[in-house]
Amino acid sequence: MDYNHLEIENKWRSYWAENKTFKAQDKSEKPKFYGLDMFPYPSGAGLHVGHPLGYIASDIYARYMRHKGYNVLHPMGYDSFGLPAEQYAIQTGQHPAITTKTNVDRYRDQLDKIGFSFDWDREVRTSDPSYYKWTQWIFKQLFNSWYNKETNKAEAIDELIAYFEANGNANIKAETEQETIFTAEEWQNFSEKEKQDILMNYRLTYLSDSWVNWCPALGTVLANDEIKDGVSERGGHPVERKLMRQWSMRITAYANRLIQDLDTVDWNDSIKEQQKNWIGKSKGASVFFKVEGHEAKVEVFTTRPDTIFGVNFLVLAPEHELVASITTDEYKTAVEAYQQQAKAKSERDRQANVKEVSGQFTGGYAIHPFTGEKVAVWIGDYVLASYGTGAVMAVPAGDQRDWSFARHFGIDIINIFKDEDISEGAYDGKAGELINSDFLNGLSPKKAIGEAIKAIQDKGVGKGKTQFRLRDAIFSRQRYWGEPFPIYYKDDVPYAFQDDELPIVLPPVDKYLPTEDGEPPLARANNEDWKTKTGEPLAFDGDRMEYNTMPGWAGSSWYYLRYMDPNNENEFVSKEKADYWGQVDLYIGGAEHATGHLLYSRFWCKFLFDKGYISFNEPFKKMINQGMILGVSNFIKIYNLIPKFIADINEIPYNYNNKYKLILSKNIDFELKDFPKLYPELYKKIYSRIYSDFKRLNPHAVNGSIEEGLYGTFQSSFRIDINAVDGEKVDLDILSRNASFSFLKDEECYVLAEEDGSFLISSSEIEKMSKSKYNVQTPDELVEKYGADTLRCYEMFLGPLEQAKPWDTKGINGVSNFLRKLWRLFHEGETFAVSTGEPNKKSLKTLHTLIKKATDDIERYSFNTVVSGMMIAVNELTDQKCNNKAVLSDLLIILSPYAPHLAEELWQKLGNTESISKATWPVFNPSFLEEDAFEYPVSFNGKMRFKIELPTNLSKEDIEKEVLAAEQSAKYLEGKAPKKVIVVPKKIVNIVV
Repeated sequence: MDYNHLEIENKWRSYWAENKTFKAQDKSEKPKFYGLDMFPYPSGAGLHVGHPLGYIASDIYARYMRHKGYNVLHPMGYDSFGLPAEQYAIQTGQHPAITTKTNVDRYRDQLDKIGFSFDWDREVRTSDPSYYKWTQWIFKQLFNSWYNKETNKAEAIDELIAYFEANGNANIKAETEQETIFTAEEWQNFSEKEKQDILMNYRLTYLSDSWVNWCPALGTVLANDEIKDGVSERGGHPVERKLMRQWSMRITAYANRLIQDLDTVDWNDSIKEQQKNWIGKSKGASVFFKVEGHEAKVEVFTTRPDTIFGVNFLVLAPEHELVASITTDEYKTAVEAYQQQAKAKSERDRQANVKEVSGQFTGGYAIHPFTGEKVAVWIGDYVLASYGTGAVMAVPAGDQRDWSFARHFGIDIINIFKDEDISEGAYDGKAGELINSDFLNGLSPKKAIGEAIKAIQDKGVGKGKTQFRLRDAIFSRQRYWGEPFPIYYKDDVPYAFQDDELPIVLPPVDKYLPTEDGEPPLARANNEDWKTKTGEPLAFDGDRMEYNTMPGWAGSSWYYLRYMDPNNENEFVSKEKADYWGQVDLYIGGAEHATGHLLYSRFWCKFLFDKGYISFNEPFKKMINQGMILGVSNFIKIYNLIPKFIADINEIPYNYNNKYKLILSKNIDFELKDFPKLYPELYKKIYSRIYSDFKRLNPHAVNGSIEEGLYGTFQSSFRIDINAVDGEKVDLDILSRNASFSFLKDEECYVLAEEDGSFLISSSEIEKMSKSKYNVQTPDELVEKYGADTLRCYEMFLGPLEQAKPWDTKGINGVSNFLRKLWRLFHEGETFAVSTGEPNKKSLKTLHTLIKKATDDIERYSFNTVVSGMMIAVNELTDQKCNNKAVLSDLLIILSPYAPHLAEELWQKLGNTESISKATWPVFNPSFLEEDAFEYPVSFNGKMRFKIELPTNLSKEDIEKEVLAAEQSAKYLEGKAPKKVIVVPKKIVNIVV
């Protein structure tokens, strides 16, 4: 009976769906297990083979935990708001919801075909109003909360208002931007707008003027992780720094807790370090420098206050608010030009480009707080307005970037380190002692730090301070396809809608572009266009709605909670269900989200914990980052042929498009100048066509002749479609069907093949899978050809989950053959045949070796080695001609997490009526691995002569007696007594004669 994977897999997918086989119970006497994948953004391209890697691993573990007796929650959903759908809407006018639904349907179809054990009744989509209602609700809770440093948690804004009414704000310890002190009486006399402006400095989500990454082409703000090499990751458009009124999240209030609680989770050290570095906790001092001729002061934060006497100059961020007032008329034009130049660079580029030194003197000076000397004030793009105070005190002797800046602009450098040569670079160590540093002279830098902070505070020019690199998270996006804010404005003051008015649903707009005056797309909607979920007009007494939408990370910061209670219309999750499911036990996803999604999810989790909605303050207990499956990019050599007479007139005419191409197979390589000699007939043919075409289009151009030859532009990195390549061979007919390679059908395309007529790729390269690289392998055709079970096993077999590995379909045949071999264990020809007798010892040994290996390896997430173990077991059972039902039943349970369709089919054939997912994981019995006898290799003078099987319970002495008494031994002893007999139990016997 043949193994028909298509028939079997269709059958069991239908069975699972109809019977809701993987439905999780919200109450159970079983222990719970919550396994989660980072949910996908449904792009139009669908899944490629790299995407399911983590899903397969988590599915294997979820299925394993069901076998181990756990109540398993294993859900899936879609991060369905996003910029790509909006860009498609701009191009086509189609509503993003339509595109998104099409893409989701495509993803769902692909996911189903791979046989995942998801509880699809819990599916969530962030763009569904029933979901983003609660994203809006959580935003409201943040808006109506402040961070109390005394209790170290978020508390209700109403409690803060009551405190102000009774006491003012002099003694409140809050995470705030509020600097002005007011009394209770003053608070009560403030206008409504004044009170709201003050509260905005305390709220955990607030409005402020923030420097953002603005992408004019996309018409929106981008997060740092949406920018690559200074341009938008989506579309490659220029990005500039811009000051905009934005909503922000006060994540900095949680900075300490975000660092400390990393010790409570089981994540790899690399991810933890990335988060710690991103948060960037540092201790030091804030120091104020008075500006000469101004009331203003420049505040700087430094982790090295011991170097205060080494300050040669100050550097402000080009965007710093004091730049305009400090700059003198003489330098105004140069400063403004430099500001414009810096504006075009992203923060990442400005931080990364350490080799390029740039800056501009403002003409202004500050006064050193200790020496009273004038210190020049510069601007430089290596200082960021969004980090710290946006200003640094430059100490060239102790900081390499300051040293390079000083050298570049010819600024004198004060050496403050005894016996350190700073002529070739700065000294950034903390050894030795200080010089030229007044009261700090003779102290080590470490000791001087404390003394300097004390002196700074005593003199009233600053204070000791702990600072974080982490900035408050910009939460506004100038897009249409995102969660609307539950906010309206009255007299320019933001107010939140009532809970019973949520969700605030996206209104229709005529275009998905910003308005002519630069407002976000939602400004195109009139107030009456805003509707409730039921379609009723949204009633509010304000002037306008909030026109920005929330970022993509809003919905993805809490989706793991909604899976616990997806259909609850009254709460984002019930306390009872949140308490039952608790933390995600295993979270699998990409490491690229280390400083984005993971940080924001932890922040929101801690906030919801503070407010008492959930009972845990870290979302993900155990996390594994799967490695990337890389694609194989293939290249061919192409010459775009350009005649010399065209080159002679110094430009290619507008109507000549290099359509004449010479394509070379791998082993054909020559200088183009040799082409006429090697292929004279083809050369004449090509040149004749080019010449006649050129003369027809350009009758008055300079004449040329055959003898003048061809110029060629060689493109060594011309990528070709992976689907047209088999090994090294290229099927040019298949390739030409791709629109990008349709020129292969043209008469102007000349192919030089191998001697046997085949065409080979010129080279290949391992790269990230991408449509633009033509190296994307989709799972669809592999599932069709080999089956989902083969794909699942093969993706695991490629290597350790955490490591990157190249995709290579060559090995998939081996995995397919393994499953077919396993199928044959249950069959004799066309007949299903298993025996019910007592299994033999060899078969039990094979089985229990596998049980131990599979259990141990899955427990430590080594999924690839289990596939190897199953292959070995199937080979051994085949050699043993084992078809014992007891042995094969346990084998199927071990196979089930990896190849569930095949396991279900054979399980049913064994007479079982329930799904194999209900079966109990087999228990390892070590006694089956114990051998009653061992076959000893017997050597004479180090050379093995024969083997003898002896009981394993014999002593060394008994083994020696048995070996010496054997007939074969007499032959090699030749009547002599052995000089020495070496016995290693269960290893060898060596006789020295």
